[in-house]
Amino acid sequence: MMKKKSSPQFDPDALMATAGDKVVARGMDYFLAGAVEIIATEKTRVVARVAGTQDYRTVVCGEDEAIGGECSCPAFERDAVCKHMVAVALAANAALVSGKGVVAGPLAEIRSYLAKKSVGALVEMIVDLAESDAALMRKLEVAAAASGDDPKTFVKRMRQAIDAATQTRDFVEYRRVRGWAAGVNAALDGLADAASGPHAAAVIELADHAIETIEAAIAMIDDSDGHGSALLAHAQEIHLQACKAARPEPKALARLLFLRETEGEYDPFTGAAAIYEDVLGEEGLAEYRRLANEAFDALPPRRGRSGERPSFSVEAWRLTSILDFFAERDGDLEQRIALRAKDGKSQWHYLQLAEFCRDNGLDERALGYAEEGLWLFEDDRPDERLVFFTVDLSLSLGRKEPAKAHLWRAFEKDPSVALYDRLRELGGKDAGLRAVDHLMTRLEGARSTRWHFPADLVVRVMVAERMFDEAWKVIRDHGASRGAQETLAPASETSHPREALEVFEEGVEQLAQAGGNPAYEEAAALIARMRPLRKATEHAAYLEALKARHGRKRNLMQLLG
Repeated sequence: MMKKKSSPQFDPDALMATAGDKVVARGMDYFLAGAVEIIATEKTRVVARVAGTQDYRTVVCGEDEAIGGECSCPAFERDAVCKHMVAVALAANAALVSGKGVVAGPLAEIRSYLAKKSVGALVEMIVDLAESDAALMRKLEVAAAASGDDPKTFVKRMRQAIDAATQTRDFVEYRRVRGWAAGVNAALDGLADAASGPHAAAVIELADHAIETIEAAIAMIDDSDGHGSALLAHAQEIHLQACKAARPEPKALARLLFLRETEGEYDPFTGAAAIYEDVLGEEGLAEYRRLANEAFDALPPRRGRSGERPSFSVEAWRLTSILDFFAERDGDLEQRIALRAKDGKSQWHYLQLAEFCRDNGLDERALGYAEEGLWLFEDDRPDERLVFFTVDLSLSLGRKEPAKAHLWRAFEKDPSVALYDRLRELGGKDAGLRAVDHLMTRLEGARSTRWHFPADLVVRVMVAERMFDEAWKVIRDHGASRGAQETLAPASETSHPREALEVFEEGVEQLAQAGGNPAYEEAAALIARMRPLRKATEHAAYLEALKARHGRKRNLMQLLG
């Protein structure tokens, strides 16, 4: 009998955090109804059968605050947790805390029964089971092929297993994807078992084939949980292990890996030169570098001031990453900078280049590249990340006036609150007034639409400058969004109570119409804020009118008293 323990096997708080109160409550019902039959108990794992709509195989794993597991029920397929898991955890806890434990269950009895059978009898039993279980049949076929000496038979059987496991026929919905992925994993596991054996050379080709079939299948599954990426990673790891065992010709391997890394739709071979470095050796790495340099030199150059901007190139990004690995391996900082400089297709690329230089202690070059990016793309909308990087680096180098000039150029092209804040920080009140003047000039002739309010920015800047008279005039003349008005109203409620009250009253009306306790509480808070802004008689009259309109909304009426 197991020794009695004072604490449960699965932490109740962790169980609640994992499953939630509703699922825990349902699991408690199953446990109390005696629906759990524990089959096997280990230190951090319990296997059980739970009676429900049908019998479900349920596994609960966990230690300390981490709880997981699996179940054959539909709810687990959907939510990755279920009431059956909770019921099993509660049953295991009850058995452990009571001191009863699990002396033996069906699984222990089965093990004892099988141990008494002859090998021949066991073989017949397994074969009989495999005839009615396609997954078991496939697993045994893979294992049998891997154990044989005939490479042709091995390759044929393994390709059949991979193709059968990865085929989808039609679209695989979310609830079926886990099962599909489990079948693919089973085939890959069989391949992994052979990766270090006499069939290692064949496994290289088979793993590559598996990656191709998985990539083709991903388009036909609901891959919300990322099963496709996990399968590709598994297949790539098998490929690597087989290469380590079989040691293919280095140059041929380099050509295959380079093709997969640069032309693959997905990324299982990203960083292959580094991952396969030991297998490739110096000869294979030299071939990999040659191929990358050749392809990189064929890329179009970065655009000039008047050139057309090329679209983002995945090929360029991949080649840059490959050559950067070799440059870093050589300790060649200048080459790493040159690689990034060639890919100047956007302000973002220049930002990456400048940040790289700065991170390597080259502040002057970093500033030069940042300013070059702003200059080359001066006709485009400024990327504020590059603008602020340039400003911050200029300031750190003691160049305040150039920093202000960069901010003003960006603000005049595409003004924003963030740019205004930095201008105000560096230029003080004069900068704030200049920003207002510029925004007012831009506002002339601009028209508001249902979704666009050109006056919003100037209103927000005027609020920051405490120019409340001017801000309300802008709203009267040009209109503004609800958000801009709600920014101005509380800021100016003391100096402009009438205007603020109009905004607050409209807000209360909208919240009352929306309904729900959170909206009612927000409306009550607004009403309380309105009280000091007018005479008591006026506020009382407003409340009476409000109650007349919304008297049926009892929760709101209770909040209003």
